[in-house]
Amino acid sequence: MKIKTNILNDSFGRHHNYLRISLIEKCNLRCAYCMPEEGVLLSPKKSLMTAEEVLSIAKVFVKHGVDKIRLTGGEPLLRKDFSTILEGLSQLNVALSITTNAVLVDRHIEDFKKYRLHHINVSLDTLIEEKFTTITKRNQFQKVKDNLQLLLGQGFKTKINVVLMKGFNDTEVIDFIKLTKDENLEVRFIEFMPFDGNKWSKDKLVSHQEILDQVNRYFGEEANQVLVNEQNFTARNYKIRGFKGRYGIISTVTNPFCDGCNRIRLTANGKLKNCLFSNNETDLLSYLRKGESIEPLIAKSIYAKKAIRAGMTDTEDFENPEKHNDNRSMITIGG
Repeated sequence: MKIKTNILNDSFGRHHNYLRISLIEKCNLRCAYCMPEEGVLLSPKKSLMTAEEVLSIAKVFVKHGVDKIRLTGGEPLLRKDFSTILEGLSQLNVALSITTNAVLVDRHIEDFKKYRLHHINVSLDTLIEEKFTTITKRNQFQKVKDNLQLLLGQGFKTKINVVLMKGFNDTEVIDFIKLTKDENLEVRFIEFMPFDGNKWSKDKLVSHQEILDQVNRYFGEEANQVLVNEQNFTARNYKIRGFKGRYGIISTVTNPFCDGCNRIRLTANGKLKNCLFSNNETDLLSYLRKGESIEPLIAKSIYAKKAIRAGMTDTEDFENPEKHNDNRSMITIGG
């Protein structure tokens, strides 16, 4: 296959400059929307990318225009060689960020500073300790709370990711937004999305409009300011007048933003996913280990990307469980 001029452009003209790298499939929490109750079959250790392989593949993407890399998992801070990976990536001309559950953040705070990882997304779905234990199956609420304050106190650009689920945490929208009153913090509400084993149901979905309705009723419509969306945005952003921080809504289900998508995903076992919802994967690691060029594989995968949600263009398609059961569980995708 002949390599296109820019291998990160798809057939719709979208340029993919944002690479999300999953470092590990394991997690120290067991959030129900991410990991099936029965757990997941983990990849054999020998099939996972080494630190050197992570860096080698990342360099290829950066060569062709990736300028933002986010580290994900599972829980990326569980990698014993996390600091080595971060040090290597910090030598590339990219903006580095991470998504973490924050349980281990205090152990790595100095590495974050040293290797210019300034953007931290913390996954936190409830502000109630008992609910936290219920959803995560672990008693780590105070640790996460303390580490969140540590990040804010040391000036990291911090976001909280909240997966909203009706009947579980949909009544906490206002409490989360109140956190932005005195902190330079962004809270992002994420619509519950379907993945293998997470028992997704439309009945559990809290839509973009339902969130706005709650906010407008409590704070008043005049106080709820609409902010200008960023380029290639995922979250539609808002701010309560007078508050220091802001909040956003990621509405993948009810109000998708695929037309400006610039994101691609590399799984911990070296597979390229051109869309979060796609069950098609391209094995980069095997070819890298054979000493072959992975550029043609990247070009073919990106060019084949569908216009909207891996081809699930309408509600009926998106709500069909057969469309999701062939995909990975969220924990092995990397968010």
